[in-house]
Amino acid sequence: MKKKLAAAAVGFALMFTLGTSAFAADTQLDKAVSGALGTPYKTGGTTTKGFDCSGFTRYVFAKLGITLPHQSGSQFKMGKAVEKSQLIPGDLVFFNTSGSGVSHVGVYVGDGKFAHASSSKGVTISKLSESYYVNRYVGAKRIMSSDVYQSVAAEDSVDNDDVE
Repeated sequence: MKKKLAAAAVGFALMFTLGTSAFAADTQLDKAVSGALGTPYKTGGTTTKGFDCSGFTRYVFAKLGITLPHQSGSQFKMGKAVEKSQLIPGDLVFFNTSGSGVSHVGVYVGDGKFAHASSSKGVTISKLSESYYVNRYVGAKRIMSSDVYQSVAAEDSVDNDDVE
Protein backbone atom coordinates (compact mmCIF):
# COMPACT_ATOMS: atom_id res chain seq x y z
CA MET A 1 0.00 0.00 0.00
CA LYS A 2 2.87 2.37 0.81
CA LYS A 3 4.30 1.87 -2.70
CA LYS A 4 0.94 2.79 -4.23
CA LEU A 5 0.80 6.00 -2.17
CA ALA A 6 4.39 6.87 -3.09
CA ALA A 7 3.64 6.27 -6.79
CA ALA A 8 0.55 8.46 -6.56
CA ALA A 9 2.58 11.21 -4.88
CA VAL A 10 5.16 11.12 -7.68
CA GLY A 11 2.37 11.30 -10.28
CA PHE A 12 0.74 14.28 -8.55
CA ALA A 13 4.11 16.05 -8.18
CA LEU A 14 4.79 15.55 -11.89
CA MET A 15 1.29 16.75 -12.75
CA PHE A 16 1.76 19.98 -10.79
CA THR A 17 5.27 20.49 -12.18
CA LEU A 18 4.14 20.12 -15.79
CA GLY A 19 0.65 21.58 -15.46
CA THR A 20 -0.93 18.29 -16.53
CA SER A 21 0.31 14.76 -16.42
CA ALA A 22 2.40 14.40 -19.57
CA PHE A 23 2.80 10.65 -19.29
CA ALA A 24 1.97 7.80 -16.96
CA ALA A 25 3.67 8.23 -13.60
CA ASP A 26 6.27 5.66 -12.62
CA THR A 27 7.05 4.37 -16.10
CA GLN A 28 10.71 3.95 -17.01
CA LEU A 29 10.35 6.84 -19.45
CA ASP A 30 8.88 9.06 -16.72
CA LYS A 31 11.72 8.23 -14.35
CA ALA A 32 14.42 8.85 -16.96
CA VAL A 33 13.00 12.23 -17.99
CA SER A 34 11.96 13.50 -14.57
CA GLY A 35 15.33 12.53 -13.10
CA ALA A 36 17.04 14.91 -15.52
CA LEU A 37 14.66 17.89 -15.33
CA GLY A 38 16.51 21.03 -14.29
CA THR A 39 19.93 19.78 -15.40
CA PRO A 40 21.87 22.71 -16.90
CA TYR A 41 22.70 22.94 -20.60
CA LYS A 42 26.28 22.07 -21.54
CA THR A 43 27.55 21.84 -25.12
CA GLY A 44 28.57 18.23 -25.69
CA GLY A 45 27.10 17.23 -22.31
CA THR A 46 25.88 13.68 -21.80
CA THR A 47 25.43 13.42 -18.02
CA THR A 48 23.28 14.89 -15.28
CA LYS A 49 26.07 17.42 -14.71
CA GLY A 50 25.05 19.00 -18.03
CA PHE A 51 23.33 18.01 -21.29
CA ASP A 52 23.09 19.23 -24.83
CA CYS A 53 19.93 18.20 -26.70
CA SER A 54 21.20 14.97 -28.25
CA GLY A 55 23.13 14.10 -25.09
CA PHE A 56 19.86 14.32 -23.18
CA THR A 57 17.93 12.10 -25.61
CA ARG A 58 20.86 9.67 -25.66
CA TYR A 59 20.80 9.57 -21.84
CA VAL A 60 17.02 8.96 -21.69
CA PHE A 61 17.16 6.17 -24.25
CA ALA A 62 20.18 4.56 -22.56
CA LYS A 63 18.04 4.33 -19.41
CA LEU A 64 15.54 2.43 -21.56
CA GLY A 65 18.21 0.09 -22.94
CA ILE A 66 18.45 1.75 -26.37
CA THR A 67 21.66 3.21 -27.80
CA LEU A 68 21.46 6.47 -29.77
CA PRO A 69 24.29 8.39 -31.43
CA HIS A 70 25.26 11.75 -29.92
CA GLN A 71 24.14 14.10 -32.68
CA SER A 72 20.60 15.22 -33.52
CA GLY A 73 21.11 14.77 -37.28
CA SER A 74 22.29 11.20 -36.74
CA GLN A 75 19.32 10.47 -34.47
CA PHE A 76 17.01 11.84 -37.19
CA LYS A 77 18.30 9.13 -39.56
CA MET A 78 17.07 6.41 -37.17
CA GLY A 79 13.65 4.88 -36.63
CA LYS A 80 10.39 5.33 -38.50
CA ALA A 81 8.89 8.70 -39.43
CA VAL A 82 5.76 9.59 -37.46
CA GLU A 83 3.11 12.21 -38.19
CA LYS A 84 2.75 14.86 -35.49
CA SER A 85 -0.86 13.75 -34.93
CA GLN A 86 0.34 10.19 -34.21
CA LEU A 87 3.02 10.97 -31.60
CA ILE A 88 3.27 8.75 -28.53
CA PRO A 89 5.49 9.21 -25.46
CA GLY A 90 9.06 8.24 -26.31
CA ASP A 91 9.02 9.45 -29.91
CA LEU A 92 11.84 11.81 -30.82
CA VAL A 93 10.86 15.25 -32.13
CA PHE A 94 13.26 17.26 -34.30
CA PHE A 95 13.70 20.95 -35.04
CA ASN A 96 15.77 23.25 -37.24
CA THR A 97 17.00 25.89 -34.80
CA SER A 98 20.17 26.84 -36.67
CA GLY A 99 18.81 27.44 -40.17
CA SER A 100 20.61 24.44 -41.65
CA GLY A 101 18.73 21.18 -41.19
CA VAL A 102 18.08 19.21 -38.02
CA SER A 103 19.83 20.88 -35.10
CA HIS A 104 17.65 20.16 -32.04
CA VAL A 105 15.93 17.05 -30.63
CA GLY A 106 13.66 16.24 -27.73
CA VAL A 107 11.57 13.36 -26.38
CA TYR A 108 7.80 13.58 -26.76
CA VAL A 109 6.17 13.01 -23.36
CA GLY A 110 2.49 13.25 -24.30
CA ASP A 111 -0.17 15.93 -24.03
CA GLY A 112 1.49 18.00 -26.78
CA LYS A 113 4.70 18.37 -24.75
CA PHE A 114 8.30 17.31 -25.12
CA ALA A 115 11.33 17.16 -22.85
CA HIS A 116 14.59 18.60 -24.13
CA ALA A 117 17.83 20.30 -23.18
CA SER A 118 17.25 23.96 -23.93
CA SER A 119 20.37 26.09 -24.28
CA SER A 120 18.67 28.81 -22.20
CA LYS A 121 16.72 26.73 -19.62
CA GLY A 122 18.53 23.40 -19.35
CA VAL A 123 16.43 20.24 -19.34
CA THR A 124 12.81 21.35 -19.41
CA ILE A 125 9.37 20.53 -20.76
CA SER A 126 7.99 22.64 -23.61
CA LYS A 127 4.83 22.62 -25.70
CA LEU A 128 5.04 21.69 -29.37
CA SER A 129 2.42 24.41 -29.90
CA GLU A 130 4.79 27.24 -28.83
CA SER A 131 5.38 29.39 -31.90
CA TYR A 132 9.16 28.98 -31.64
CA TYR A 133 8.85 25.20 -32.00
CA VAL A 134 5.95 25.25 -34.49
CA ASN A 135 8.06 27.36 -36.85
CA ARG A 136 11.11 25.11 -36.52
CA TYR A 137 9.52 21.64 -36.40
CA VAL A 138 11.11 19.21 -38.87
CA GLY A 139 9.50 15.89 -37.95
CA ALA A 140 9.40 12.98 -35.54
CA LYS A 141 10.80 9.48 -35.41
CA ARG A 142 9.69 6.38 -33.53
CA ILE A 143 12.75 4.58 -32.25
CA MET A 144 11.09 2.08 -29.91
CA SER A 145 9.33 -1.03 -31.16
CA SER A 146 5.79 -1.67 -29.87
CA ASP A 147 7.13 -4.27 -27.44
CA VAL A 148 9.75 -1.91 -26.02
CA TYR A 149 7.16 0.88 -25.79
CA GLN A 150 4.82 -1.35 -23.80
CA SER A 151 7.60 -2.22 -21.36
CA VAL A 152 8.92 1.31 -20.74
CA ALA A 153 6.34 3.96 -21.58
CA ALA A 154 2.81 2.55 -21.46
CA GLU A 155 0.63 2.85 -18.35
CA ASP A 156 0.45 -0.90 -17.87
CA SER A 157 4.23 -0.97 -17.41
CA VAL A 158 3.85 0.36 -13.86
CA ASP A 159 5.32 -2.07 -11.35
CA ASN A 160 2.48 -3.71 -9.44
CA ASP A 161 4.52 -5.85 -7.04
CA ASP A 162 2.88 -4.13 -4.07
CA VAL A 163 -0.36 -6.12 -4.25
CA GLU A 164 -1.26 -7.27 -0.77
